[in-house]
Amino acid sequence: MVSSSARLIFFCFFILVSAIATTATDHIVGANKGWNPGINYTHWANNHTFYVGDLISFRYQKTQYNVFEVNQTGYDNCTTEGAVGNWTSGKDFIPLNKAKRYYFIGGNGQCFNGMKVTILVHPLPPPPTSATMAANVKSSDSAAPLVFHKGLVGLRALVLAVASIWFGSGWI
Repeated sequence: MVSSSARLIFFCFFILVSAIATTATDHIVGANKGWNPGINYTHWANNHTFYVGDLISFRYQKTQYNVFEVNQTGYDNCTTEGAVGNWTSGKDFIPLNKAKRYYFIGGNGQCFNGMKVTILVHPLPPPPTSATMAANVKSSDSAAPLVFHKGLVGLRALVLAVASIWFGSGWI
């Protein structure tokens, strides 16, 4: 049996890691308007910055629409020939694993109704060097912020899994 103080320490650690560790950003195409005809997705995309490890998600009525990842020719001509991906769930979460330009269109002729978006995914910025961190500490009276990059997503997932097992066993 684990003591109450050990559980409290673990719980505090769990809260700390959950609060500071960053995760991938989920960019919901069209925000509250979703993936539908007649929306300016170029304007939407221009107001977002995409990084490797982020997600792009499409929300739509699965009985009416779908999503294809195509090349630039497919995007320009609204054709799905040679598509590299096809999603139909109505809640599609697509990982952006490479720094490159991605092209997405709606099938069944919906691309001609504006259901198309292209995004540029940037590489992750390099983590701050120890020299940069030291300079920040020297140039500021307050403590320099602790920055965790997306590499700690796995640690956060592990902590969440352990916490759910631990707390699921009747502690709370």
